[in-house]
Amino acid sequence: MKKILPLTLVISSLLTASFAATAEQSVVTIGFQKASLFTIIKSRQSLEKQFSPQGVTVRWVEFPAGPQMLEGLNIGAIDLAATGDAPPIFAQAAQADLIYLAHSVPNPNSEAIVVPENSSIHTIADLKGKRVALNKGSDVNYLLVAALQKAGLSYKDIQPVYLPPADARAAFQKGAVDAWAIWDPYLAEVSATTHARTITTAEGLVPHYSFYLASRKFAEGSPKLALQVEKALEENGQWANNHKQETAQLLSAATGLGINYWHTTLARIDYTTQRMTPDVFKQQQNLADTFSQIHLIPKQVDVSNATWSLDKKN
Repeated sequence: MKKILPLTLVISSLLTASFAATAEQSVVTIGFQKASLFTIIKSRQSLEKQFSPQGVTVRWVEFPAGPQMLEGLNIGAIDLAATGDAPPIFAQAAQADLIYLAHSVPNPNSEAIVVPENSSIHTIADLKGKRVALNKGSDVNYLLVAALQKAGLSYKDIQPVYLPPADARAAFQKGAVDAWAIWDPYLAEVSATTHARTITTAEGLVPHYSFYLASRKFAEGSPKLALQVEKALEENGQWANNHKQETAQLLSAATGLGINYWHTTLARIDYTTQRMTPDVFKQQQNLADTFSQIHLIPKQVDVSNATWSLDKKN
């Protein structure tokens, strides 16, 4: 005979299960890269101070660039990430279940396409048939596509050489590539040490946002923590904008790059952080459609699927 549980025990079991399903997690794992606002938050221990009284531990994992970081987000290795414009699109195309928490204001002058000082390349049109190094799926991938289109060229007119920043830096100095699409602080460093010449920044081509992303599991399962992260991004972004010298010292110590490179970088970056808006989602959709049309991603992506439930209008 099937045993019938007392009603009070059934209710207690349901309440326990409900609490377990909605309980905030006790460890938050954050992916970050150089120049990211998360690096500043990590160095200032802002989230540790906020989470520790709640019994929540913060774990930090460094990545060389956004695409690799979002691979980590996709497999559940991290809960949060900070990337440029393009990586979330590639991640969604790869079925990553992510959401957009927040974004920076546009920073188009913090990424560029550079060539060696004595190169015969002076315009984007001169890149036809040339080898261009870039990190595939990164924000500069969008810059390169947009720059080529404006010059009347297609992505097929150049030879993309997909390399992470450190390898691309070595290839650029050896002359193994003709140009390099890169972002700060790498841009500041290579310009200063090799006198690399900028043929275009993202100004007038693409907005170049930084996006702060979360796994859906984290954002929807631990909304209180996610909101605290979003608030920390806003507060630390404002602090960084108002304390350039301290920020340069902090980032120099965190990355091992000379403080002069960070002064150059910070002159081009505004860390102001905001919640997502329909207009920013629309701009991301334009990016996704562009990548789909030239077959950089295998299928169309609906960016709105990555909207946080707290940002959806009822």
